[in-house]
Amino acid sequence: MPARKKKPARSTPVTTLRLAARIVPVVLVLTVLMLCTAGDFYVHHPADWLADHRSVLTAPLEYFGDRTAFLTDALGWTGHDCVYESDDPVPENQVLFAGEPVRLGAPAPADIITLDRDEYLIGWSPSLQIPVWAAYHVPAAARFPYERSKANFVKDRNVESSPAPTAYTNTGYDRSHMVPFNAIVTRFGPDPAKKTCQMTNIFPQKPTLNRGPWRAMEHLIAELWTQKYGEIWVVAGAIPGSTTATREKLAGSSIVVPEKCYMVIVAQTADGVRALAVLFEQTAGRWDFPVHNIVTIDELEKLCGLEFFPDMPKFLKTPLKRDRPTRLWPVRGRDLLKLVMSRFT
Repeated sequence: MPARKKKPARSTPVTTLRLAARIVPVVLVLTVLMLCTAGDFYVHHPADWLADHRSVLTAPLEYFGDRTAFLTDALGWTGHDCVYESDDPVPENQVLFAGEPVRLGAPAPADIITLDRDEYLIGWSPSLQIPVWAAYHVPAAARFPYERSKANFVKDRNVESSPAPTAYTNTGYDRSHMVPFNAIVTRFGPDPAKKTCQMTNIFPQKPTLNRGPWRAMEHLIAELWTQKYGEIWVVAGAIPGSTTATREKLAGSSIVVPEKCYMVIVAQTADGVRALAVLFEQTAGRWDFPVHNIVTIDELEKLCGLEFFPDMPKFLKTPLKRDRPTRLWPVRGRDLLKLVMSRFT
């Protein structure tokens, strides 16, 4: 009697589950890789372009793209910097890089007074009762330990219009340093750093901005970029509302709350002069990625009413101000872990 052929075994639920357990992780990994790759391309567009194209569908691209670009930009794999060759010598150990900011017009007030603090300069406005700009430099070597507990906010006794530290109490705004304490104390010592806590160096920032992207930029400058690019020059500033009527003031005081604030950062290395400008709204989130806040220096000058680097040769100044970098400056490979850890501290 011929042997019967065995019927092929039917797929059981167990077999199907095993197959799914193999396929689903692969699909998820490929999906994440696709979102990271496409998102990396997406987030390198200008902020105004992103605002015009942002939607529910693009949210995953931005989420994965921000986190991918955070690493790939830091390694120098993606994006581009604004760098132009220069034969001029590096202005080592000088507060200013190519001159003090010059007022062009509103919204910069007409009553800016320059306060010389030796290691940095403050552009103080008596009418606004905040610094409009501050210029400082950060040498590469940190020669002093970080000591924060010994400095307290104090009224600037040499400036009549200086507010008292208590003017910020219960207002919902932080007392934000325009010249950062950390950069000054580690490079020049505790005595110069104490001056950064005078109220002529302080301006109102929402806590999410002050403790988020603003602090992140200060950390990059003082702790990471100096290690790769050497001495760095910074002009930080605040932009008030365009008209007196629209300007918010701290409750119970005459201190004007700026609508926006910014940093213009410059370094000079063997490959040339590099510049980067970032602009933040007061509404910036605690975990925002500053890559979205990059603007051209030309755009920034029009917004704040100041000219930066007035002494820079025109052949260098024109392209440097016109170009828009698409990334924050890369860091050394050995500092990548420090960069990642700074994101969570």
